[in-house]
Amino acid sequence: MIKIYHNPRCRKSREGLGLVEKSGQDYEVVKYLEEVPTKEDLRQIISCLGITPEMLVRKNEAVWKEKYRGRLLSDEDILDAMVEHPKLIERPIVVKGNKAVIGRPPERITEILSE
Repeated sequence: MIKIYHNPRCRKSREGLGLVEKSGQDYEVVKYLEEVPTKEDLRQIISCLGITPEMLVRKNEAVWKEKYRGRLLSDEDILDAMVEHPKLIERPIVVKGNKAVIGRPPERITEILSE
C-alpha cells in the first residue's frame, strides 16, 4: 500500500495526492500536521528516501530560520525539530514499500507509482 504524507493546504501536496488517486492503487493519507510522525517514523522515511534528516527540512519556514538556522545540529536534533514542528517536514512524501520520494516537483511521484 502507498502512504502519502500530505498537507491539504499545500498546492504541491494536493497535486501529489491527485497523482496517487489517479493511479488506482490502494493508498493511505497521513495528514502529518495532525498525525505527527514519530522520530522512528521519520527515520524510516529518511531511510527509504536515501537522504539525511537535514535534507527533509523545509529551510524557508520561519521556525527553522528563527530557531535552527546557523546552529550545529546533530541528526537527532533535526529529527526532534521535525517532531516538535512538523511544518518543517518537506511535502508531499510518498512511500511505497521500502522506497519513497519527495513530490517536488509532483511528477516525481509517478516514478514510484509505476514500480
